[in-house]
Amino acid sequence: MAVAGNKSVLFVCLGNICRSVTGEAIFRKLAEEKGFASEWKIDSAATSTYQIGDEPDPRTNETLKKNMNIQSKHIARQITKQDFKDFHYIFGFDESNMSNINRVKPKDSTAEVLLMGKYGKNGNEIVEDPYYYGKEAFERMFEQCDRCVRAFIAEVEPGK
Repeated sequence: MAVAGNKSVLFVCLGNICRSVTGEAIFRKLAEEKGFASEWKIDSAATSTYQIGDEPDPRTNETLKKNMNIQSKHIARQITKQDFKDFHYIFGFDESNMSNINRVKPKDSTAEVLLMGKYGKNGNEIVEDPYYYGKEAFERMFEQCDRCVRAFIAEVEPGK
């Protein structure tokens, strides 16, 4: 269970191999650089069962390596009811993610479920799934995730 004083964030997309992994990796890297990683529980998950047990899409890691010199070793998992108690913030990346997250959200959830794009352009930016597209789609997805995560960090860690 999330404890007061400890902060936690869960990034959730369809398969947990592209967008959510990217959001998690960016947040983790920036938290480490800014010196507050130990204060946060950081993870990602899927709404579907399609990729459970899989490593990130190779294009995800190529994009992370190119832009931040990092790689993710995350293993895809599905969101659980317990996540709604263990995490303060749960982010979805598009309307479908949000609908699927809210569908499994228990009534006693303590998590704040938000669209990642709340921290993007116009406060409702959609981070499209790059899976069926080329490297340019992964670059666009990275840029959106990076911008949104940085804006979220600026809000929740203003003194860091």
